[in-house]
Order: sequence, then C-alpha cells, then structure tokens
Amino acid sequence: MSNTPAIPDEQPGDLMMWVLIVSELLVFGAGLAAFMAMRITDPAGFAEAQSHLHRTAAGINTVILVTSGFFATQAVRMAKIGQAMRTRGLLLAAILLGLVFLGVKGMEFSGLASQGITTETHSFYTFYYLLTGFHAAHVLAGILILLLVGWKAEHHTVEVGTAFWHMVDLVWVLLFPVIYLLS
Repeated sequence: MSNTPAIPDEQPGDLMMWVLIVSELLVFGAGLAAFMAMRITDPAGFAEAQSHLHRTAAGINTVILVTSGFFATQAVRMAKIGQAMRTRGLLLAAILLGLVFLGVKGMEFSGLASQGITTETHSFYTFYYLLTGFHAAHVLAGILILLLVGWKAEHHTVEVGTAFWHMVDLVWVLLFPVIYLLS
C-alpha cells in the first residue's frame, strides 16, 4: 500500500477558462518583455520616468489585490460545502477590494495626468499606461465575472470565476515589481 496521495482526475475550473488565462498571461508576458527590452535601450530615461510613479499607492494596491484573492479563495471553500450566503459575502469582499484597487489606480492615473504625463511623454509611460490600463480592464472584467458566479454561488462556477481573478492577481504581482521597483 502506497502513501502517495491520489492525483485528482481533473484540474479545477474549466478548460476554456484555462485557455483564456494562458492566452492572457502570454499577452501580458509579451508586453512585459517589450517593456524590458525598451528599458535596456534607455535605462536613465526609464529610471527618471519611473521616479514620477506613486510606489506607495502601488504597494497598497498590491496588498489590496492579494487580499481580494484570499477572499476569493475562501469563497471557493464555502461554495464547496454549500454555504451560498458566505460564498456571496466573500465574493462581495473580493469585488469591493477590486473596486478599491481601481479607485487607487484611477487616482494614480489622474495624478500623472495632472503633471502632464501622457503616453506620449516617454516610452516608459506608453508601456506603463498600456500594461496597467490593460490590467485595470481585467480587474473590471474579473469583478463582473465574480458578480455573475456569485449569483448562484455554485462550487464549479465560483471556482472558474476565481481562477480568472487569481490570474488578475498574478499579473499584478508581476507588473508591480517590474514597473514600479526594478531600476
């Protein structure tokens, strides 16, 4: 008799969601690779441009998004044991934190715009707005997905929806150090 744990027959979630997640990760990966390639061509310009970003706000947003991912994970656990109301409450907490993330990101964009910093100011900002704006669009999409899966709060749909939400978390955890911290 072996002490090796049994391997589940299927992966959590849904195949099409995993195809979407992998394709989105590839798009973000390509964007980050292009950002890094451009940074190599102008390290001083990128460092100067980066100095105008609000690193504290981005750090707070990282904590906000990771915490929302924790609530989403707990929602999956509650859905698995049939606790629909708790599942909805946890999804709502994740959604609210997603909205806070978008609010902080909006304030960051507004602060840069008030300084006259646009996508045309420097190639750093072209990538900054493109990557973080595309990510913000994914946060909004994730919020809508969590709202939809929370409607019935069934285990499979909550698991599928939170898989997307975790992809959004993962992308931010990659964007944050590359855009805000790496010099």
